[in-house]
Amino acid sequence: MHPTLLILGGTTEATALAAAVAARGIDATLSLAGRVERPKPQPVPMRVGGFGGPEGLAAYLKAHRITHVIDATHPFAAQMSRNAVAACAVTNVPLVALTRPEWTPQPGDDWHRVPDMAGAVAALAGSPRRVMLAVGRMHLDAFAAQPQHFYLLRLVDPPEAPPPLPRHHAIVSRGPFTEQGDRALMEEHAIDIVVSKNAGGAGARAKIDAARMLVLPVVMIDRPALPGRTEVGTTDAVLDWLAHAGADLGV
Repeated sequence: MHPTLLILGGTTEATALAAAVAARGIDATLSLAGRVERPKPQPVPMRVGGFGGPEGLAAYLKAHRITHVIDATHPFAAQMSRNAVAACAVTNVPLVALTRPEWTPQPGDDWHRVPDMAGAVAALAGSPRRVMLAVGRMHLDAFAAQPQHFYLLRLVDPPEAPPPLPRHHAIVSRGPFTEQGDRALMEEHAIDIVVSKNAGGAGARAKIDAARMLVLPVVMIDRPALPGRTEVGTTDAVLDWLAHAGADLGV
């Protein structure tokens, strides 16, 4: 069976997978949520925007004769991942998740783990601090509940409206970042605490390594719980899964 893939993307892993399948001449579409204003060019056709819940995704799979779905979304794109599990179940389309391993504390880390964004907001109660807030622009409003702090924001795109944070400085920059660069950034802004999602992977880890070097506490937001699904950790493992799922990869 010649496969027609739908890659749910928005990550460096999705981009690497798209390049790998394009090099093999495999038909694929890369779907992006549309949260980044200027997505990078990709080697396969792209679609941008939501599907309309699991029902809309199921309809898309049928209409476009998708044979396999690869969920390579961000580990915190929980709703999209849940929708993919549900849609693939009702359409009998095989699904695999290309996931990053979680970060785990290393010697010297001072992590304060919280279950969700609300827990991160609550963890910042107390006297004013200088916070590096690395949670993405979608969640900035939640931290208006703790207006006493200075917030250093690093965003892929400029915010559509000024964040409701009385004291903040926003840097618009696209990674990957380095431990040395993030350490210098934290020192420049006299950061004394970091708030981060447990995104995993190498591209965003620099701030965690920098915090360790500077002996700064990190409020670490745990990943959301997801339904059971097949998970792999590399592009090669996805290609192996496709072959075992009956796809003709032409190699």
